Amino acid sequence: MGDLPPRARVVIIGGGVVGVSALYHLARAGWTDCVLLERNELTAGSTWHAAGNVPTFSSSWSIMAMQRYSAELYRRLGDETGYPMNYHVTGSLRLAHTEERMAEFARVVGMGRRQGMDLSLVGVEELRDRYPFLETHDLRGALHDPSDGDIDPAQLTQALAKGARDRGARIVRFCRAVGARRDGAEWVVETEQGEIRCDKVVNAAGYRAREVGAWFGRDVPMVTMGHQYLVFDTIPALEEWSRAVGHKLPLLRDVDVSYYLRQEKFGMNLGPYEPDCRAYWTGRDGEGEMPDDFSFQLFPDEIDRIAPIVEDAMARVPILQGAGLQKVINGPIPYAPDGNPLLGPMPGVPDAYEACAFTFGICQGGGAGKVLAEWITEGRTEWDMWSCDPRRFGDWATQDHVLAKARETYGHEYAIHFPRHAWPAGRPCRVSAVHDRTAALGAQFGAFGGWERALWYARPGDDISEAATQTWRRDGPWEARVREECEAVRDAAGILDLPGFSRFELEGEGAGAWLSRQITGRLPAPGRLSLGYFADEDGRIVTEMSVLALGGDRFLLITAAAARLHDRDWLRRHLVPGLSLRDVSEEWSCQIVTGPASRRVLSAVTDADLSRPWLSHGEATLAGRPVHLARVSFAGELGWEVHSRTADTPAVWDAVWEAGQPHGLRPFGMWALDSLRIEKGYRAWKGDLSTDYTVLEGTLDRFVDWSKPDFRGRAALERERQRGPARRFVALTLGPSPWDAPYMSTVWDGETVAGEITSAAWGYRVGAPVALGTLRADLARPGTRLEVEMFGERVPATVHGETPLWDPANERLRA
Repeated sequence: MGDLPPRARVVIIGGGVVGVSALYHLARAGWTDCVLLERNELTAGSTWHAAGNVPTFSSSWSIMAMQRYSAELYRRLGDETGYPMNYHVTGSLRLAHTEERMAEFARVVGMGRRQGMDLSLVGVEELRDRYPFLETHDLRGALHDPSDGDIDPAQLTQALAKGARDRGARIVRFCRAVGARRDGAEWVVETEQGEIRCDKVVNAAGYRAREVGAWFGRDVPMVTMGHQYLVFDTIPALEEWSRAVGHKLPLLRDVDVSYYLRQEKFGMNLGPYEPDCRAYWTGRDGEGEMPDDFSFQLFPDEIDRIAPIVEDAMARVPILQGAGLQKVINGPIPYAPDGNPLLGPMPGVPDAYEACAFTFGICQGGGAGKVLAEWITEGRTEWDMWSCDPRRFGDWATQDHVLAKARETYGHEYAIHFPRHAWPAGRPCRVSAVHDRTAALGAQFGAFGGWERALWYARPGDDISEAATQTWRRDGPWEARVREECEAVRDAAGILDLPGFSRFELEGEGAGAWLSRQITGRLPAPGRLSLGYFADEDGRIVTEMSVLALGGDRFLLITAAAARLHDRDWLRRHLVPGLSLRDVSEEWSCQIVTGPASRRVLSAVTDADLSRPWLSHGEATLAGRPVHLARVSFAGELGWEVHSRTADTPAVWDAVWEAGQPHGLRPFGMWALDSLRIEKGYRAWKGDLSTDYTVLEGTLDRFVDWSKPDFRGRAALERERQRGPARRFVALTLGPSPWDAPYMSTVWDGETVAGEITSAAWGYRVGAPVALGTLRADLARPGTRLEVEMFGERVPATVHGETPLWDPANERLRA
């Protein structure tokens, strides 16, 4: 409770651990004129009933960083704020039943080592020494995390609140927000106690975030799942052991069965993630709507749904069998479709942010507060946080899709994320105008920014089961087909259907001058195209767009399907009055037609001048339909992007397909494209291109025009140029292995970390495993011999520097 001030710099809606952490970190950054509104008492939503586990484990680099920061913060927070907390750092064991799981653990150990964490693999023979009550007969080993543990969620939140208040921030409890509106350059948050104006507003409303989002015209892609955990009474054998050794058991996770088991005093907490899960308040299947108030409340027990997992846990840790069940916690937990939080700018809404849909809010809360405070105070974050960015979901993420994906994600909470496995629920969302044609040819699809695209083309008899893709290995049933697709592009011609490119038309007096200030390089001449790199104030890579000069002050900007909301927000945020930016993404589709025979294929169906040089573009007619042809190919061969109106795309595809048959034209998919583009050193958005690297570290010097007096990031890049970049982006070939190097695999120079891999594949044109990555600058010289760590093994690697591995002089592109 407390008086509601008339104004604040930032208003945070929601008093769970994430909202309070955001307030604490804003205050630490010097933004003390901030107010948090909570409709009830702090922690009244999902925080109060949370189990309070604090793992650092993640297969995502950025989420691991966020969780690592949380654990580090919680160790010092009590002393810093003068608020005592129960934080038990017990360590943890994650059990593995399969070699595939041990491989996942080995990969995470490498990532953790790179981030300064002491993760390690544990053999079966060591497990009972660490956990004496464990049955180990069917296990392969485990992962040990010494930093894991548990914390009291209420005490954590109160400590963060005290730290925020001590710095001048305000918390107004029992103050229910009921709406928000824009008034000029301000937000007005409406509450039952009156209105409060602010410059920026944060939706940290937990499982009520969708309700709050509607005030901003935003349908937040999340649903509420019920998570149950069981609290068992004192177990005499556990009490005797714990008193004798003077500490608690490590937190146990049997991830292949899907539960966690934690010592609580001398009893235990058991938390399953069951496949037969339940979503609440969906308005579907009799689930009803969210009540007006659910503060400090729980759902009824539904133990039958988790009974098989409970039985398995009792067999794994037999002392649990005789324990008395003290209580069942069945509480609401918000889920986004992929299980990652929504953390960052609210799509399409100025000065508004989201910090919600946290399924693991306790372990991520500290890092989330840091990330959000950086977004608000600096407009950018230390780590590239695309994994959590709300703009990763477009309007294709309908509630039906979100519900299906949330159930799938919850039911596979501990599943291994294999590189070639595509989760099937809630798909398809969006399909190409020629989806039926590609499917008939054998396309096996994956989702890209909501769009179904062919990954590879199967032939009759190929194993196309989901189970076949659940492997780390390269040599699945797709391997022979991907090879054939790459060889067709190399030797004849290939066609790749690419629906969903993001397209923005920019025009208006001064558009060219404005765009020149946004990118680091030069603008192309009319009729030409180039890549434009957008940097932030630190010179880091925000995004890459193809810039097509249409003449005068008119430009077409083309970017990745997944980047649509991200890049549109960036452009609109910096747009000046008098310029027009129109999103025309829905109106167009695209095919890549590429390979040495592509000119002969297209010449049969278009009136375009196909002798125009590489990196030119223009209007043409193909099969009687208007198209825009761009002479460019992400596959690194002679080729064109054929951009057609969506309604015209079937006729365009049919004409090209028919004309291509005498020339060996065959369809190819995204996995072949990945191999082809890595051989050419072409970067992938939010993999090779991210704010984790500056433009110069990305070896994109040729896209920096130092003669321009002004562009965003120029000062930072000039300073970096003077001292020399610390890292450089390079191509590498690797020694033989059954895997492609996973994202963020560590590169070693002896026993010293040299860099990391950002993309890898088998190069079918060069006949070797290939990779792209970033190395310490002094090691980026061609011929340098290094090693790449994959799944705990080190594989030899040879640096090839900045030169593409395939067609280094671009002779095939210019043919």
